[in-house]
Amino acid sequence: MEARRIASTILHETIKSANPYTAVKRAVKIKGNALKIFGKKFELSGRVYLLAFGKAACPMTQAVLEVLNEYVVEGLIATKYGYAGNCPREERLRIIEAGHPVPDKNSLLAGKLGIELARKVGPDDVLLVLISGGGSALFLFPEDGISLEDKIKTNELLLKSGARISEINTVRKHISAVKGGKLVKLVKGTVISLVLSDVVGDRLDAIASGPTVKDPTTFQDAFRILKLYNIWEKLPGSVKSYIEYGISGKAEETLKKDLPNVHNFIVGSNFLACESAKRTAEKLGYNAEVLTTSLEGEAREVALAVGSIIEEVAKRNRPLKKPAVLVFGGEWTVTVGEAKGQGGPNQEFALSVARKIAGLNATVAAFDTDGTDGPTDAAGGIVDGKTLEMLEKAGINVEDALKAHDSYRALEKIGALLKLGPTGTNVNSIIIAVIPKNID
Repeated sequence: MEARRIASTILHETIKSANPYTAVKRAVKIKGNALKIFGKKFELSGRVYLLAFGKAACPMTQAVLEVLNEYVVEGLIATKYGYAGNCPREERLRIIEAGHPVPDKNSLLAGKLGIELARKVGPDDVLLVLISGGGSALFLFPEDGISLEDKIKTNELLLKSGARISEINTVRKHISAVKGGKLVKLVKGTVISLVLSDVVGDRLDAIASGPTVKDPTTFQDAFRILKLYNIWEKLPGSVKSYIEYGISGKAEETLKKDLPNVHNFIVGSNFLACESAKRTAEKLGYNAEVLTTSLEGEAREVALAVGSIIEEVAKRNRPLKKPAVLVFGGEWTVTVGEAKGQGGPNQEFALSVARKIAGLNATVAAFDTDGTDGPTDAAGGIVDGKTLEMLEKAGINVEDALKAHDSYRALEKIGALLKLGPTGTNVNSIIIAVIPKNID
C-alpha cells in the first residue's frame, strides 16, 4: 500500500508539472508592443489571430489571453469532447469539440474554419498557433476527392495496425490539406507556433502531423508504411488514388523547406514531465532515475523488458539501489487486429508487466498523461507483485485477456484501473515503477 501511495503521489505531481497553462505562461511574455517567446522578440504591429487545436487547447488559450488579451482579435479552438469545460467563453472565440482518436464532422469543420482564419492573416499580422496532442484527429481537412468517411476509415486502419505515431502521421499528412506544413503556406503574416509535444523525441514534424513545419516524408514513404502494415489493399479507393497521384507527381507534396515567417517553439514535453517525476521521487526519499523518454514498441513486449529491469533492482539492487523509483517515457502501441477486447496501450502494458513482477515487492503505474488510454475512460493501470494472483483468483486468464486485447475488463475486475479524468495536458505516456527497500 505504501508503494502504491508513492506511485500515486508521483503520478499526480508529474501530470501537474506538464500543465499546459503553466507551460505557456512560462514561455510567453509581453513587453511594450513586443511579444517574447523564450527571449525571442516579435513586434506586434498588426492584429493577432489565435488558432488552437488539441487536447490542451483550452488551458493553452487561457494562458495566451492572460498575456495578449488586448491584441487577439479572433480565435478558433478545437478540442476533444469533454475537454472544453475550462475554455474561455468570448464572442471573438469559436470553440469546437470534436472526435478523438477517430475524427468526425466537427474535426472537418475545425479544419475548414482554420483554413479560413489562416487566410485572413495579413502581412503585418500574427497567427498564434497552439498545438497539443490529438491535433491530428481534432483538426483536419482532407485533400480534394477524399471524403470524411474515407479519412475516418483510413485513420481507423492506421490506429489498429500497430504502426508508430510518426508512421501514422506520415500517412495523415499526405492526404490532408492542412498537415505537413500545408497550413502555413496559406499565411501571409508571421506564424508563431507553441507546441506541447506528445511525440517520442519531440519531432515537430510529427506532433499533430506538423501543420506548421516542413515535412521530410514523401508520398512514397506513406505508400511504404501502408504496405508494411498490410493496410494498402483495405484503403478507400479515393485515398489510394490520391497517394498514387502524389507518387506520380500529380498531387502537391508537403512543405519541404523552412519558411522565414514561421517560428515553432516546444513549451512542454514528455522529457520535462519525466524529469519532474524523478525530482518528486527524490523528495520522497527514493533513489530515482529516468531510464528513457524514447521507449517504443508493442505494449506487452515493452512490459516484459521494463519488468526485467524492475526485477533486477528488486533482487540485486542494480542499476539502482532500493528504495528506488524508475521512470520511463515514450509511447507503446497495441496491434489490435480482429480482436474485440477493450483497453489501451497502458492498460495492456500493466496487465502484461503483472506477469513479470509477480511475487516482487514492486508497484508499477502506466498511464497516458491526457487521462485517456485508447478508446476508454481509463488513463492506464496500476499493478504490483500480487496482481497476478488476484487476477487468477478472480477467474481471469491473463494470457487469454492479452490475446483478446481485453485489458480494461481484466484490470477493472480487481480495481487496478487508473481513472484520472481529462487532465488538460498530453505529453505522451509514462511508467513509474516503485521498488521499496524492504522485501515482503
